[in-house]
Amino acid sequence: MPTQKKQPNPIDVYVGSRIRMRRNMLGMSQEKLGESLGITFQQIQKYEKGTNRVGASRLQAIASVLEVSPSFFFDGSPGAEQGFAEDSQASYVASFPASPEGLQLNRAFARIQDPKIRRKVVDLVRALAGDE
Repeated sequence: MPTQKKQPNPIDVYVGSRIRMRRNMLGMSQEKLGESLGITFQQIQKYEKGTNRVGASRLQAIASVLEVSPSFFFDGSPGAEQGFAEDSQASYVASFPASPEGLQLNRAFARIQDPKIRRKVVDLVRALAGDE
């Protein structure tokens, strides 16, 4: 009888993706985050994949190093609105900010100082996506 590999909890995966997204937004390596917490970069990898669950005190420490509140890691998490059965569109929206393109877009957009230009960029993207 083949043994099935245990799947990570969707919340653990989501929290891990938020850790990765914030770390990347700050331009911080897994090694640097691990050093700041006194753990290995391999442990950071496991947290970010959701393979290992992040305990409350460790999550508080990660939040401090990444300069966010612990609640940041749960914003928009699966189950917050619709239970644990997340649809594919919600999954894509949640994972896009952590992607290389999402990070590049976010960093570039954050550098735009003029609110009118920001609004025009949002309008352009909505038009390109057909959301007029």
